[in-house]
Amino acid sequence: MMENPGFERSKDDPPQYEETSFTSNGFRNGDHRAVRPSVVSAFGHDTLDRVPRIDFYRNPASLSGHRVLRPSLQELHDVFQKNLNDVNTGESSEVGDSSVLGDVESVVPLEDKKEEGVVKFGWIKGVLVRCMLNIWGVMLFIRLSWVFGQAGIGLGIVVVLLSIVVTSVTCLSMSAICTNGIVRGGGAYYLISRSLGPEFGGSIGLIFAFANAVAVAMYVVGFSETVVDLLKENDAIMVDPVNDIRIIGCITVVLLLGISVAGMEWEVKAQIILLVILLLAIGNVFVGTVIPSTQDKRSKGFFNYRESIAKENFLPDFRDGETFFSVFAIFFPAATGILAGANISGDLKDPQDSLPKGTLLAIFITGLTYLGIAVCVAATVVRDATGNRNDTIIPGMTCNFSSACEFGYDFSVCENTKCNYGLMNNFQVMTLVSGFGPLITAGTFSATLSSALASLVSAPKVFQALCKDNIYKALKFFAKGHGKNNEPIRGYVLTFLIAVAFILIAELNTIAPIISNFFLASYALINFSCFHASYAKSPGWRPAYKYYNMWLSLFGAVLCCAVMFVINWWAALVTYGIEFFLYIYVTVKKPDVNWGSSTQAVTFVNAVDNALTLLGVDDHIKNFRPQCLVLTGSPRTRPALLDVAHSFTKNYGLCLTCEVFLGPRDNNLSEISAAVQKNQLWLNQQKRKAFYTAVVRENLRDGAETLMQASGLGRMKPNTVMLGFKQNWRTADRQEVQSYVGILHDAFDFEQGTVILRISQGLDISHILKAEEELERLIMEQHALEMEENDFQPQGGKWFFKRSKKTSTKELTNKVSLDVPQSCDLAKMNQRLMEASSQFKKKQDKGTIDVWWLFDDGGLTLLLPHILTTRKKWRDCKLRIFIAGQSERIEQDKEEMQSLLKKFRIKCDEFKVITDMNVRPSTESWKAFKDVIEPFRLHEGSKETSQAEALRKEHPWKITDAELDSFDEKTKLQVRLNELLQESSRAAKLIVVSLPIARKGSVSDHLYMAWLEALTKNLPPTILIRGNHQSVLTFYS
Repeated sequence: MMENPGFERSKDDPPQYEETSFTSNGFRNGDHRAVRPSVVSAFGHDTLDRVPRIDFYRNPASLSGHRVLRPSLQELHDVFQKNLNDVNTGESSEVGDSSVLGDVESVVPLEDKKEEGVVKFGWIKGVLVRCMLNIWGVMLFIRLSWVFGQAGIGLGIVVVLLSIVVTSVTCLSMSAICTNGIVRGGGAYYLISRSLGPEFGGSIGLIFAFANAVAVAMYVVGFSETVVDLLKENDAIMVDPVNDIRIIGCITVVLLLGISVAGMEWEVKAQIILLVILLLAIGNVFVGTVIPSTQDKRSKGFFNYRESIAKENFLPDFRDGETFFSVFAIFFPAATGILAGANISGDLKDPQDSLPKGTLLAIFITGLTYLGIAVCVAATVVRDATGNRNDTIIPGMTCNFSSACEFGYDFSVCENTKCNYGLMNNFQVMTLVSGFGPLITAGTFSATLSSALASLVSAPKVFQALCKDNIYKALKFFAKGHGKNNEPIRGYVLTFLIAVAFILIAELNTIAPIISNFFLASYALINFSCFHASYAKSPGWRPAYKYYNMWLSLFGAVLCCAVMFVINWWAALVTYGIEFFLYIYVTVKKPDVNWGSSTQAVTFVNAVDNALTLLGVDDHIKNFRPQCLVLTGSPRTRPALLDVAHSFTKNYGLCLTCEVFLGPRDNNLSEISAAVQKNQLWLNQQKRKAFYTAVVRENLRDGAETLMQASGLGRMKPNTVMLGFKQNWRTADRQEVQSYVGILHDAFDFEQGTVILRISQGLDISHILKAEEELERLIMEQHALEMEENDFQPQGGKWFFKRSKKTSTKELTNKVSLDVPQSCDLAKMNQRLMEASSQFKKKQDKGTIDVWWLFDDGGLTLLLPHILTTRKKWRDCKLRIFIAGQSERIEQDKEEMQSLLKKFRIKCDEFKVITDMNVRPSTESWKAFKDVIEPFRLHEGSKETSQAEALRKEHPWKITDAELDSFDEKTKLQVRLNELLQESSRAAKLIVVSLPIARKGSVSDHLYMAWLEALTKNLPPTILIRGNHQSVLTFYS
């Protein structure tokens, strides 16, 4: 079984994406078709068809097995007989699979499968334990009692339940997403990017990785503050409290980094130890509530379970300006951490099964724990206590300050003086309530260190996945992994540096809000991803997890956004600002990835809906826009034609670049498929807002007719046919000329506007492109020969390649000239042709666009040049308009046309009435025209009748004397117009002239081409335009 050499690379290289291809007929390198003997027994006869199997649907270099390619449709349809023997013997075919619809997911190199000892975790160690440790944070032991003191048991439960609702809805959405296909490494980034695309995924991925890195600092600073408090109690401060936090924090993060770098297995072992300590501390709280309180504990407000205390603490008692939302803001960070398991999704045995099960169970367990501990503490400890054992009730005194009065203690002094104990005043209530105080301190250490460790592992893993996708090319350095688990050592170092930088701030209140908002932004996008995928109704959205609802996910997304602003409005704005900036950056850079996101699905659905909506609305003149069908052939071969068409349609209308492949269909199928992909990619790279389409027909006219009839969708159909002038019509075969003129007749028949572009140097540069391709091919061959001569050792490194390329180009020029003659004159001609072909790519200098609007065609001849003047490249060019008129009506014609242009709101710098169009052309011009048509004339007038009749039958396409006499005035008009054009418009940047029409069956093809030749010869770039004689301009609002 041969490996795919395309994946024989270092494990840390960014993933390769498989391109959609319909161009080949068989298998790519490394893919193979397994012979299944069961096919014969299943169908009763030998067949190339294969029964369904999972290996047909794998990606290249799949983790779980090799991809096998099913027989292509071409094999089954065309070449079954000649390939049958090869298939039966199990030999691989040289044809590729055309059935792969761009399943371009990140793939892992084949070497990864060979690595032994890769550590993978189940749902308990990998998800449940990790999520519980991350959710059980410092808040559990230090702030939970204060939250219930402020909000009371009633609203306190609401605070906890609201947090659980946010995380639970997010978890349901995450479960749906991660069960809709195989989940790789990258956690929240992976889920969001594969659902909403690289723009959303890339922006939130960077934010989420950074938030986890800063969270390491936050948890470590929390740990350090607890240690410093202990040092204060024992009078053992090293320098001062702030610097002690920095010192202890840096030492702690170095130790945590060592555990992380040692590998995931060691990190999980450390997490298990911390979990055990944390569970003992939690149990210690519950046990402590039933142990009879001592006098010291009673003086500090702890009286065991008392109904009166529970009733008193049930209602809220907000103090110091706190409100429900401010208290909620302080508590909510305790609920973040549900993505701890998803962040190491690449290290799970079965992410699809583990993530929903482990995360939901973790939310349930931690939610019950928070509620249980909070209610127990709130039912046993009063809000205020002095801590003074002597504050007891003296007989004869009355006491109604708090329920403590029932138990013999008078804490009424707390009404006017700040006390140090009770739910409202003492953050160490958990230590007071517990059976063994030091165990709570150990639990606090465990909660902070476990959360820090989880974040220290999550940040590099997410960051590595982001870098591997190469969305931010500058970060590719961090994609490299090391060891059997592909550990992101470089990411660990970066996370360590970020954590140390924030530890040196030593102030939690500065960084905590923005971190919580970063996490919430991730939750909001996960919820929105689920909603968006469901809304798109893509057939590929088939999550195995069914317990979700698209509207619930949308509610979760809105709720997360609301919570962000409740917690800290400015931090929320900062978060959205950063996310928006990164989104714009990724959108502009357009990373070359295709993940089949729901954004693509919704774009398609919206496009179809909008197309159907347009069908229900009749066309209106005000909404007319040029929608051009441009017969460019391959767009690269006629760039000038494409540039002018693009100037007409960019941001205005539809532009279809079309090519007709000539010959039998079967011989062109693979070529046309390759051309579609290649030319559309080229158009995108050239930033041309155009589509490419191609057909196969026996001749050019049939192909163009097919395109005119079938192109477009609904109202988005071409209304203007654009093509280049046939420069070689005098030397071309008569069938080619007939086909060209036939296209113009068909355009008129289909009531299409018609546009012809003529440049004196010509439009077609295909021969130059072929020469360049040949030169490049020979240079590559020369490189290969030089490499072979040097035993494939490129001595000299970069210098070798630079030198060889330079000398090869020089040496191979002569070889190319054997195939493509390059005389001095021809080289100059080609240079002029290339310059002319690129002239419309650059900004035009100041000048004029001369419009000879000779016939009223509905206004297209006037509208298209006006559109050109609105373009940046043509902005410095002014419109000059010429019309035909009579000498006695010059002023009247001017006034009428100026009034019409004013109503059309089209600015014209100069207006001229031509009165001498009906003058006979000069003798020289008329003689030149007659010389042009001489080879195509029949001259039957000078022959006898029988001989003339025989000539007509033998050459029915030639120009007869009768035809010339019949169209003598129209012929002379074209010659005369050329003289006038040379007089008035010789210096114009562009000339636009009304296209003369040849009546079908009356004007021969060569006479019509002679008209166009005579009209446009020896002029600057000229465009002939004829509308379909339906108005495209209106002066009504």
